[in-house]
Amino acid sequence: MFGMLSMGSSCSFVYINSVLLFTLRSKQVFCETSRYILLYNLLFADTAHMATSVLLYLLASLRINLTYLACGVLVLLSILTATISPLTLAVMSLERYVAVCYPLRHATVFNMRSTGIAIAVVWSFSLINIVIRGFMLLYVLTDFSLMQMGVFCSKDSFFTAPIFKDFEEVYASTLFLSIGVVIIGSYIGVALVARSVSTDKASARKALQTLLLHMIQLILILTSTFISTIFITLARTLGRLTLMRIYNACFVCLNILPRCLSALIYGLRDQTIRAALMQNLCCQCRCSVIFRKRH
Repeated sequence: MFGMLSMGSSCSFVYINSVLLFTLRSKQVFCETSRYILLYNLLFADTAHMATSVLLYLLASLRINLTYLACGVLVLLSILTATISPLTLAVMSLERYVAVCYPLRHATVFNMRSTGIAIAVVWSFSLINIVIRGFMLLYVLTDFSLMQMGVFCSKDSFFTAPIFKDFEEVYASTLFLSIGVVIIGSYIGVALVARSVSTDKASARKALQTLLLHMIQLILILTSTFISTIFITLARTLGRLTLMRIYNACFVCLNILPRCLSALIYGLRDQTIRAALMQNLCCQCRCSVIFRKRH
């Protein structure tokens, strides 16, 4: 029952993100505005990460063991997309800071070219993480072939050597600390400017709310990064059934929910996106109803 609820909610979030991705390519204004381009990159990474996580969860629930090669591809894809999201949040926070604090320079600083460069840097930095893990994997494993895994596929079961856990702690701590500084600095800068008489109060207040939600996203993603350490501690005192129920709840709240907050933050709060998103969602519902009636 808990597994079905987890899968149902996860698939619903994947569907909403997919419709929003389609929405962000349905109008020219979304393709030419820096904040919407960054949002598309964030949603693309979040949707890919959710889809990979749901697939790994389903394989584990069905007790299907993959080969090391197949598991490695899925795990590395999950790590890649998981790294892109917080980095994109940092760039989006800087974009909101420039939009409120330096509105006259915003069009110059965040044009389509600079936004494309920022996205390329985000993906490059994430790929460096994957390359480092790949070299570490070749160094640690002596027989990496098409052998079947003895346990279900996950990041913890694939990267079992202590060197990976040390690298994960150092990398995640450095990454999230740096991004946290960027988001908090942007929040403080916008808050100081919001006190100015000449500032658009409504725009500044909305930017502050967005930055606060970005910080909540970052905290949830950071918690999901260290979830394995938390479960190892809980496994010493809790039974298997209780542990599995907690895992299902954490899977949705810490792994899936932070990835769909972007759709809620921008899909419901941005009037331009909200109108197009509701239109596409209603259109999809009408099409499904018509299809069922015909068949």
